[in-house]
Amino acid sequence: MADRAQEKRLVDLSHVIVDGMTTYEGLPGPHICDYWTREGSAGFYDDGSTFQIGRIDMVANTGTYVDAPFHRFADGADLAALDLARLASLEGLAVRHPGPAIGAEAFEGLDVAGKAVLVHSGWDRHWGSDAYFDGHPFLTADAARLLADGGAALVGIDSHNIDDTAARARPVHTILLGAGTLVCEHLTNLGALPDSGFRFTAVPPKVKGMGTFPVRAFAEIG
Repeated sequence: MADRAQEKRLVDLSHVIVDGMTTYEGLPGPHICDYWTREGSAGFYDDGSTFQIGRIDMVANTGTYVDAPFHRFADGADLAALDLARLASLEGLAVRHPGPAIGAEAFEGLDVAGKAVLVHSGWDRHWGSDAYFDGHPFLTADAARLLADGGAALVGIDSHNIDDTAARARPVHTILLGAGTLVCEHLTNLGALPDSGFRFTAVPPKVKGMGTFPVRAFAEIG
C-alpha cells in the first residue's frame, strides 16, 4: 500500500490568488487583508498565543474557478447543489490545441463520457499580462455540442474564457451548462499532465445561491 501511495503524484493546476490581481477585465480584483492581526489578538491570551484571521473580498470569478449551471441559468444547480462525484476524482483527458478557435475535430473519436476534458492551449503563459485577455483560445459551439452530447462531466481550459469574448454571445457556456457539464476556466500547468491516465479534482465551497467560485484544481497521476 505504501509503495502504491508513493507512485502517485499530485499536479497543481490552479493560479495563486493575490491581492489586487485581475482575472477578468472589468471585474474588481480581490482585496486580501487581516481581519484579526497577530498583534491585536495577543491581549486575549495569557500564554503568548497569537492568531491571524484573514479577510478576502472578491467577486466569484477570481483565479481558477468552476462554473455551475446556475452561473448561466436561474433555475440551474448552484454550487451547494453539486454532488462531489461531479467535482472530485474525475477520470481526465488532456487535449492539446493552440487555438484560437478549437473546433469539434479536436475531440472527435474521444470517449468523454463522465470525464473531465481539459483543453491545453498553453495560453496560461500570458497569465498576469495584458496579452492574456486578447486573442485567447476558446471552444466553438460545435465543440461544445460534441462534448455535451458525449456526456462530459466537466470541460476545462487554460485560457481567459471557454467562449470567444470578442463576440457578444456565450454559446459554449450555454450548451455545456445547459447539459449539466461543468466548466473550469483559468487552469494552468496542463502541460505537466499526460493525455490520459489521471484523475482531476476541482471542488469549490458549498455556497447556496452562487454559480461560480475559485477552486484548488489538481490532478492525481498514477
